[in-house]
Amino acid sequence: MSVERFWNLVEAARSSVADPSDADQVGLRARRLLDELPLDEVAELARAEWELRARSYRVDLWGAAYLINGGCSDDGFEYFRGWLIAQGRDVFERAVADPDTLADVPGVGQSPDLESEDMFGVAHLAYWDRAGEAPPNTSNYPDRGESWDFDDDDQLRRRLPRLHALLE
Repeated sequence: MSVERFWNLVEAARSSVADPSDADQVGLRARRLLDELPLDEVAELARAEWELRARSYRVDLWGAAYLINGGCSDDGFEYFRGWLIAQGRDVFERAVADPDTLADVPGVGQSPDLESEDMFGVAHLAYWDRAGEAPPNTSNYPDRGESWDFDDDDQLRRRLPRLHALLE
């Protein structure tokens, strides 16, 4: 239920900004909405956000971020996932299931840095700022899957054919 509530928060933020494709605007609005909630609700949303962050900690999605952004460090991958969450549930779910579906998202291939530090960890940071500690029940990321060389054009073409074609 808390994951559903987190997505409702994201949609409320998206619907109340001028440009819902601007992940930083969405993140800033989400933060304001979180600041209006009781701390126990923020903790629940931070746990839900953590679940989404853990689900999206995948090597194939990292490869897509690397291809889209012309490189992707550890922090860059976190901020890419912030951008991804800010795009809403449908885009997120499709991308986690198949990162190549990001080729269908408006703006992919048009902007060199699809990242949002403001959105990544928004509920976690809202809790931390108010409580002075990390939210309860957040843990380490799971195994991200088998690594592969993001600089190998043949692997990119094979693993992410639509994105590769779009960004070629």
